[in-house]
Amino acid sequence: MEKKAGETRETGSTAAQDGTGGPAAPDEATPPEGVAPAPRTAPRTELSARERDVLAMERRGWPTPGAKERAVREELGLAPVRYYQLLNALLDDRLALEHDPVTVNRLRRIRAARRTER
Repeated sequence: MEKKAGETRETGSTAAQDGTGGPAAPDEATPPEGVAPAPRTAPRTELSARERDVLAMERRGWPTPGAKERAVREELGLAPVRYYQLLNALLDDRLALEHDPVTVNRLRRIRAARRTER
């Protein structure tokens, strides 16, 4: 809808109502016209191959930080920044904890210690 010169916007809400007079819950909202709703997927039951590879990379010992970053690029094909983003998300993933509890708990402790240092 285009706004023409001299027109004013309405201040009333056109949000969907949930029957109680209030706005509808976020998951009940309809998507904008022309946008398909997101498909509902079943809950994950296992880690992806990439996620398992990230955890396996963390299990290994590294002589220098540069060696680890090089291996991340060569073996996983990821930039180190993206690798650490994925790793950080994995630390909060229940499936990662079930897959490799020793590594995930060790990394969680390290992350918590670094946060308290700040």
